[in-house]
Amino acid sequence: MNERAETLQRWVARQHDLPLGDCRLEQVAGDASFRHYYRLHLPDGTPRVLMDAPPERENSRAFVDIARDWRAASLPVPALHAVDLAAGFVELEDLGDDVMHQHLTTEAAADTWFTRALDLLEHVQRQAPSAALPAYDRDLLGRELDLFPDWCLSRLLEIPAPPEWPALREALIDSALAQPRVAVHRDFDAMNLMVRDDTLWLIDFQDAVRGPLSYDLVSLLRGRYRLWSRERMDTFIETFHRRAVADGRLPADSDIATFTRQVEAMGIQRSLKVLGIFCRLALRDAKPRYLARLPHFLAHLRHGLEAVPEHAAFLAWVETTLTPALQRALEHHGIARTREESAS
Repeated sequence: MNERAETLQRWVARQHDLPLGDCRLEQVAGDASFRHYYRLHLPDGTPRVLMDAPPERENSRAFVDIARDWRAASLPVPALHAVDLAAGFVELEDLGDDVMHQHLTTEAAADTWFTRALDLLEHVQRQAPSAALPAYDRDLLGRELDLFPDWCLSRLLEIPAPPEWPALREALIDSALAQPRVAVHRDFDAMNLMVRDDTLWLIDFQDAVRGPLSYDLVSLLRGRYRLWSRERMDTFIETFHRRAVADGRLPADSDIATFTRQVEAMGIQRSLKVLGIFCRLALRDAKPRYLARLPHFLAHLRHGLEAVPEHAAFLAWVETTLTPALQRALEHHGIARTREESAS
């Protein structure tokens, strides 16, 4: 056990007035950040999860505030049992190890679970307080988009952005800002939805913002675990649109064609951002496993661009320049071409 984990062990022992020997920590799966997670079993058998977020690396204030606000709004987020922001320690309700992505074993199962996740998203957008959240504004959208030329193009591939990049960048930002504002989880994906007692629970919400209505929709539909057909994507989007108009999240005169273009533009923005983030994780943070995920999000990028014809020139550059450059880089790093990439 490292020094940081030992400090956490002593902290939780004080919280429960227990001997140190009764506070054995079991490390559990982490995420892409500098946070670490441990499971603790209290003497009566009650499990708890301990989050270690070094304060010099992670600011847990947003996580704590959002957890309290969203739980008060009757949303399924874990309860907080103890918090020490100065130390970077949080004791949480244990939601178990059953993650939604583990249930996506067949097409039918995936369809069912994604439908349930979209039902949860509707509750989040209708119930989650958003006034105190940071704004998903032009500057933040732009900084996220700039991760793509900075980390994917310049640092990994060593190629320039195409002439179409500035216009695409501004068009994507304008499309996002034209949408109604709601609480945005910002990583609403099958890996961040826990299953307990046949109910979906939210985790990893510390980066939530007040932003575009379609962001979490495409975060789920164009996420890590699925490449949906055009027909199924349209069905998901149409169902979301109909329900959002009915409950007032979208104006009554919102038409499905305009909304679909906004959804796909939002998906393009997110795919570009993720390509940049995964390259940064690999190059800056020494996590090369993220390079293997690039082809999947490249496929998402292509599918999004195909649905927004005004960006045909950028799509052509993706096909003729970006895709072969990325394949060469992955081969250089020992990552073979995947069947998913070949078929997309």
